[in-house]
Order: sequence, then structure tokens, then C-alpha cells
Amino acid sequence: MNLTSFTVEQENLLCAYDTSTRTACITDITNALLHFDEPDMLGIAESTITVLQGMTDAEFSALILNPAYYNEEEE
Repeated sequence: MNLTSFTVEQENLLCAYDTSTRTACITDITNALLHFDEPDMLGIAESTITVLQGMTDAEFSALILNPAYYNEEEE
């Protein structure tokens, strides 16, 4: 994974938070870290923050975020 690209899980997480700016998104996810009960979700949130910190505001504003939906019928 490149430092400015997101996994599907990270992109889905981003869609649940304030993506008006990169800084707002980092702040929003950081504030939520204490509320994650599952270690896997905490890891996804922390790695998402790392990717956000590694990108520029211009790269962030160019993102097109679309949540991926899991469809059991596609299996």
C-alpha cells in the first residue's frame, strides 16, 4: 500500500467521519479512538490516521470517497 492510498476498510471508515478537510477528518477519527472496542477497528482507525497524515491537503481534496458495500449474493 502506498502511503497516500487507502484500503477498502480505511475508505469505508473515512465515509463515517467529517471529510470536509484532511485536518477535520484526522481530528474526528482521533476523537473517536477511545470508543473503538474491537482491536481490528482500532488498528484500521490508527492506520487511516497515518495515511491521512502522510498526504497533502491537495491529495485529500482530490479523493473521491465511496463506501464499498458487501453483498452476500455476489459470492
